[in-house]
This record gives sequence, C-alpha cells and structure tokens, in this order.
Amino acid sequence: MKTLYLLRHGKSAWNDATLSDHDRPLAPRGAKSATLIGRQLRLDGFRADCILCSTARRAVDTLELVTAQLDGHALEMPVHQERGLYLTGEKALLDRLRLLPDKVRTAMLVGHNPDLHHLAQDLAGFGSDEDLRNLAAKFPTAALAVLELPVTRWSDIEPRTGTLIRFLIPKKLT
Repeated sequence: MKTLYLLRHGKSAWNDATLSDHDRPLAPRGAKSATLIGRQLRLDGFRADCILCSTARRAVDTLELVTAQLDGHALEMPVHQERGLYLTGEKALLDRLRLLPDKVRTAMLVGHNPDLHHLAQDLAGFGSDEDLRNLAAKFPTAALAVLELPVTRWSDIEPRTGTLIRFLIPKKLT
C-alpha cells in the first residue's frame, strides 16, 4: 500500500503585474491556509518519504509554511523541486509519480490546478461520499487530498483504484 498526499499551493498574490505566473508569491490568505494545513498534518503525525514540489514560488512557499509547522522530522524529508511539475497536465504528474522508487511508502506532491484536481479525481475510485463529492466540486487553494493506493510499486498506479481517505479544506479548519 502506498499513500499519496496531493497539496495545492495556497492562494497567490496578483498585486504585481510585472511578475510572471511562475514567480507569484502567496497572498496573506494563502500563507494562513498553508499554516493551518501544516498544523493539521502535525496533529496527524504526518511524515513523508519523498516530497515532490513544483518550482513555482507559491508552491515552494506553501511547502515551507506547511513543513514549518511539523516536528523535527520535517527536516529529514527529502524535497525535490521540479519545473516539470508546473502546469504540465495530470498525465505528466501521474507519469512522475510512477517513477518514484518503490521504497517510498508515503509521498507528497505540491502543485497546481487544474492538474492536481484532475489527478486526484482520476485516482480516487473509493472514499466517503462526502469527500468524493467535495473533491468533484472543487480543489481549493491549499486543500489537501490524501489517497491510499493498493500497489506495492508506484509504477503500478492505475486510475480509479485509490481510496480518498481525507480531503482537507483550510476554510473548514478555522
């Protein structure tokens, strides 16, 4: 069994028109939401064997705020920032996950919509009706989908076989 955390970056700021989309920072609301998700993950005892993160500033900043809320183990989690996770489509994200080493049991992917939303919907075949409905409706900024995948090798991930065990929305954590 593999566990996958899909984290969308927090709300980004749009107040500087000179910045490229890739370089936009988090808005204050985005920073607050990322901190809330990080606190919840700390309460849950979150730990990942591997974290994949888009190189976009808002994704990197989100991850930094989330991991700042975790205990000392966060420093031991390997983080791979990859440009190929920036708005490349859900198929590219799935292909990247399929390349993870089999020794990785728990992974986190920090990315963007619509790619992350489509990936979560493609993988989630099971779960609570409420979580599946919420996921189908929207994948808000700084939301987190947690999926259990019935595989021993990441290369064997197939659509609709995962169980959505949790769908956290920051607004519901306040």
